[in-house]
Amino acid sequence: MKKRWVQAVAGDKETRDLLAQQLNIDPSLAGVLVQRGIKTFDEARYFFRPSLKDLHDPFLMKDMDKAMERIDLALASQERILIYGDYDVDGTTAVTLAYSFFKQFTTEIEYYIPDRHKEGYGISKQGIDYAAELQFTLIIALDCGIKSVEMIDYANTLGVDFIICDHHLPGPTLPSAVAVLDPKRADCNYPFKELAGCGIGFKLAQAYCMTRGLGAECYQKYMDLVMVSIAADIVPVVDENRILAYHGLIQLNNNPCTGLKALMETTGRKKSFTLTDVVFTLAPRINAAGRMDHAREAVKMMVCEEKESADVQSLLINLQNTERKTSDQNITAEALELIGTCEILMNKKTTVVYNEAWNKGVIGIVASRLTETYFRPTIVLTHSNGYLTGSARSVPGFDLYEALLSCSDLLVQFGGHKFAAGLSMLPENLDKFSERFEQTVAATITEEMLCPEIGIDTEIHLNQITAKFQRIIAQMAPFGPGNMAPVFVSHGLELVGRVFIVGDNHIKLSVKQQNSPIFDCIGFGLAEYEHILMQGKPFSMCYTIEENIWKDQHRIQLNIKGINTD
Repeated sequence: MKKRWVQAVAGDKETRDLLAQQLNIDPSLAGVLVQRGIKTFDEARYFFRPSLKDLHDPFLMKDMDKAMERIDLALASQERILIYGDYDVDGTTAVTLAYSFFKQFTTEIEYYIPDRHKEGYGISKQGIDYAAELQFTLIIALDCGIKSVEMIDYANTLGVDFIICDHHLPGPTLPSAVAVLDPKRADCNYPFKELAGCGIGFKLAQAYCMTRGLGAECYQKYMDLVMVSIAADIVPVVDENRILAYHGLIQLNNNPCTGLKALMETTGRKKSFTLTDVVFTLAPRINAAGRMDHAREAVKMMVCEEKESADVQSLLINLQNTERKTSDQNITAEALELIGTCEILMNKKTTVVYNEAWNKGVIGIVASRLTETYFRPTIVLTHSNGYLTGSARSVPGFDLYEALLSCSDLLVQFGGHKFAAGLSMLPENLDKFSERFEQTVAATITEEMLCPEIGIDTEIHLNQITAKFQRIIAQMAPFGPGNMAPVFVSHGLELVGRVFIVGDNHIKLSVKQQNSPIFDCIGFGLAEYEHILMQGKPFSMCYTIEENIWKDQHRIQLNIKGINTD
């Protein structure tokens, strides 16, 4: 599918030039900073030098004082505490953090992850019954619970208190928990609203250390876990998340927890991990445990303190990830065939597909793959415990949550955000839901949203690319939503030599622009452009700039995002 090139509106030239002078950097890079809201020297210093001193006061979060009071009471009375969390990466890292942290202060503590296949998402009745039966009187729930109003009411009847640490959008009524920590609460004045669930757990630990006069190291040692959750949950890498991701990466590459270190070794990667590496290597492995078996296996690995145990557990999870790959590839192929052989499905503005035999654990991945192929809001459903359960994915600019809200009378439950969601329905509602969802999306989505785009920051000449230029870009990392790697465009480029096909569908080539130096380029999945490039005509290219290290040789490399003939 051909992608639209959309170039960002340039920032104020006077502001850009002053910032370039103050920072002693190329005006084009200063322009990128201005486009991202970084307009002064002090704002640039805050951005380029993320400091732990700039973490927000956790007591600005609504109910944090109530959470501290209840935890203090539980610890003083030696109550049994259960750390409860979701089965994805954010949930399992959050459980690992909270369990490891509070285990320093009590032995009366365990963790619980609901079974994805038997209990589903959120606070389950089975989990509450488990807590009550084993005399847990306080549950700290992470990355879930904000919409579990009925389940919290049920827990209250059994004498089980809840502290909820969630980051999802609340419903119209908050659960009647002892404390509800969620920056997205309408009455919460916490200055940053986009923490991951593990980030909320981190703030809980930070608050506890502040009340007890404990050193920062007592909670900051878990930043590697927080960083993994930020990467995996695709939250904006800005503000507090940028600080935590930046320092968490340093910790991951220098002094990770024993479990993560063992998992890193299974990837075979020798170089330092970036946030992108975490997304594509560590996160899928952690997720695989809950997709193929039970997510407690991931927590079991991450809480390991002895290398031998961590190594055994990481190998198990690596094997589950291999099984996961096979499963999601097979289901994706089946789903693509289902759509490709049905003209009605092909011509819709949405994709809703169902097969009762599909593995519930991987349908979220399949939904993402189908969205990449057809670029439209997508829902993949399977059968589980008498319901149709599914994962939904959106395209940039379209609010998936609002679309599901308009179909809520046909759903048993749903939750998520603009870009991804989970849902369940009665089997007899499938046709009605598919029709309503299609009507809702078709009435509100624009043609532009249905066409993938490449966002371009600014145009530059290849002559501007120097070692210093590349170093400044590298200092803008970690990259992620809200702070993506800058994409540049250059026109009138010439091919130097020939195009090489690498693997099945990748290209390598060299380019220059007038009297510029020659730059090596790599284009992943862009083999279709080989014949265009070999025609010898000038062309335009959009790309990111990165450092390629090969046999201890450091070279600037352009990572191609798109090519157009001039």
